[in-house]
Amino acid sequence: MAHVSLPHDAKAGPTKPEVRAVLLSKLDLEPTDHFAEVGSCTGAVTVEAARRAGRVTALERKPERVETSRKNLAANDAADNVELRESEAPEGLPTDADALFLGGSRNYEAVLDHAVEHRVDRVVMNVSRLEVAGAATEAFRERGLLDEVVQFQVSHGYELAGATSFDSENPVYMLVGGAKEAAADGGERRTDSRRSPSRGVDGGQR
Repeated sequence: MAHVSLPHDAKAGPTKPEVRAVLLSKLDLEPTDHFAEVGSCTGAVTVEAARRAGRVTALERKPERVETSRKNLAANDAADNVELRESEAPEGLPTDADALFLGGSRNYEAVLDHAVEHRVDRVVMNVSRLEVAGAATEAFRERGLLDEVVQFQVSHGYELAGATSFDSENPVYMLVGGAKEAAADGGERRTDSRRSPSRGVDGGQR
């Protein structure tokens, strides 16, 4: 995996590399995909997505972060297929996205409504606060979007007294799913049949 260079900083900081790796696995982006992102911040996820998807539309509501994203995209030669919009979600979101990532919880219910209305096949949201994770999980479930909830934590080693100790990052809750449409038999099916089965929230395969 190519290194992502982030010479320009934003106070919120980038999504950590390990979290990006899991995120990209869940999004399963392909060259024919149109990827939409809510909250580009430093542009770390935007750069990774631009290397995989054919088109990227990234929203950021804060002008200073838009500029940070723009500079970091240029530093990674990743701007050619990216449209960076200074906009509030869901108003600035495209209507033809195949995959959607929510990097924050602002207006997330309206963004999820947009995903349902426009049949976004893959939707992933990262959450760091437990209470928000619970509410967002219910919001995903109520809209028929939820496939799974993943909670993980990464620790980095450092030298301590000639040995190795670890510093832990804050846990991340990752909500994964996508819009479904009615099947001919009255059930539900994915809008994109290439999606591989994933483990459901009840522990079974779906």
